[in-house]
Amino acid sequence: MAELEPKKLALIRILQIFEKYSDFDHPLKQEDIANYLEKDYGIVIERKAIGRNISLLKEAGYEIESTRAGSFLETRSFEDSELRMLIDGVLSSKHIAPKYSKDLIERLCGLSNVYFKSHIKNIYSVNDWNKTDNIALFYNIDMIDLAIEKGVQIAFDYNKIGIDKKLHKSASHKASPYQLILHNQRYYLMALNERWHNMGYYRLDRISNMTLLENRPLTNIRTIDGYENGIDYKEIATGLPYMFTDKPQPIEMIADKRTIDQIVDWFGRDIKITEINDEKIKVELVASAFAMEHWAKQYLGVVEITKPLELRERIKNTLTEAIEKYK
Repeated sequence: MAELEPKKLALIRILQIFEKYSDFDHPLKQEDIANYLEKDYGIVIERKAIGRNISLLKEAGYEIESTRAGSFLETRSFEDSELRMLIDGVLSSKHIAPKYSKDLIERLCGLSNVYFKSHIKNIYSVNDWNKTDNIALFYNIDMIDLAIEKGVQIAFDYNKIGIDKKLHKSASHKASPYQLILHNQRYYLMALNERWHNMGYYRLDRISNMTLLENRPLTNIRTIDGYENGIDYKEIATGLPYMFTDKPQPIEMIADKRTIDQIVDWFGRDIKITEINDEKIKVELVASAFAMEHWAKQYLGVVEITKPLELRERIKNTLTEAIEKYK
């Protein structure tokens, strides 16, 4: 039996019992509730008092359904299917370290009842997922939010993975932070590099040793060339598929019709598609040339970049070098 609690806490404890132990498949009789009250909280009350407390909870707006089989909490803040979706999101987020992933999943499971967790087998396989080992992620998020709120610059180390598969410092930066962007399952910091005065996209799981530069106000983004109207989120989402920092420009390509799904997935619906024949289409869009070079290599068999000519020539030279390597 738990340590005795005063009976005046019975109302809130009964609600917690409904949250923890009940659902449509597991209704609770008043006798069950009395047993949980005594076992979990050391509260002993009459069954009539339990019935009155259930009525009070219903009057307060809690959706408790009562049937011959017993009573159960009919609705919760999150349905089990919604919790599963959130848990899958945590698992697939490469920027959340395994330790924090497991902790978040445990807390998400706590939003349902005791029967939910038995269906979430993947909580125990979190270490098998490809995730960052940078535990400073959430600290970095807080620091960036604080810097943006205060309007000051930040300093940080940027790291790369070495042959030992661990992070190693590659550079130090001072930057004006503007936005956190979730892209391709990675968090990026959009910030102006104060040394080179160019906009950069820094992977958050590669950042360490972040500090606020309280005496250095951040550069107003509207004073930066190309950002006079602020941040164009649509351009970032569709024009920078790999978060390269060059300014998006007009791109033209010829593609197989069967690639339309993939092209729209990557670049959105604000692109121009012209039918050439039964098999080919011409696609016109605005994107980073460096990102497009990387993207086009994945679709060599079905996509041909036609403009700009500089990009086409770069891809051609890369392919020629690759052929030499594989001779």
